[in-house]
Amino acid sequence: MLRFIGRRCLSMIFVLFGVSLLVFLMVHLIPGDPALMVAGMEASKEQVEKIRDSLGLDRPYHIQYLDYMARALMGDMGRSIHSRKPVAALIREFFPVTFELTTASIAIASLIGIMVGVVSAVRQYSLFDYLSMVGALTGISMPIFWIGLLLMWFFSIYLGWLPTGGWDQTFWSLNGLRHAILPVLTLSGISVAMIARLTRSTMLEVIRQDYITTARAKGVREVYVIYVHALRNALIPVVTYMGLQYGILLGGAVVTEQIFSIPGIGRLVVQAIYDRDYPVIQGCILFIAVIFIIINLVVDLLYGLLDPRIRYE
Repeated sequence: MLRFIGRRCLSMIFVLFGVSLLVFLMVHLIPGDPALMVAGMEASKEQVEKIRDSLGLDRPYHIQYLDYMARALMGDMGRSIHSRKPVAALIREFFPVTFELTTASIAIASLIGIMVGVVSAVRQYSLFDYLSMVGALTGISMPIFWIGLLLMWFFSIYLGWLPTGGWDQTFWSLNGLRHAILPVLTLSGISVAMIARLTRSTMLEVIRQDYITTARAKGVREVYVIYVHALRNALIPVVTYMGLQYGILLGGAVVTEQIFSIPGIGRLVVQAIYDRDYPVIQGCILFIAVIFIIINLVVDLLYGLLDPRIRYE
């Protein structure tokens, strides 16, 4: 186990190096001049050149990249070109909001999706099965921005029960939960549908296995057969999807954050791209890459807990 974790941590170094290089090249290929955007359209050429020199943008690309990586290895991700705040401070400010939103969404999606998928598989071809799969297909087919706008129109504008946007930093307060309900439901909509369909398909495959028939023949209670023997083995593909989806959403639920005006890391990255704020873009994407790698490692380790036959030698 420790050797497996060590190998994964070693591979993480090469992944992060590749991500940093790719992101550096891509942000410098984006049309637009950060120095001109800072100086303003009315600034003279001398003022723009002075700002470009102060930001270090006049140096060769390879020098800029090596300098950035040297500072990043020391924990310094640089400063925002526009706000002049440290990038690490901006991540600490914006990421907790995305973490709360994403964690709540995945938790709700997993609970509802797995329950619906199990019941649909056990009661295959029943009315509940048909209705749940039609609902899941509808959830997958609807764009996330359309789900958000529909929820906003119904619960905020038509009924007037919930706020249309914003985010309360005290997540577990009554006002914080009122602000979180709509974005959490929006973000969990597609995940619920995918988890339900995936759980149903894997459960149908598992409950037809010989060991399930043997357990039933021995008189084991049906609830124990379904939720201990069958579900545990059926969860491996579901856990894989949940881990990938969680990592993607932690990288920034951009559409949801834009719709509901949530100050998350996805919105921070989008604004940095508009502003050509190179240090913020590079720092945020490197941070997201680290989070994604850690989540993938945790998912791989969960396989061994779900299936004792899996060993990491």
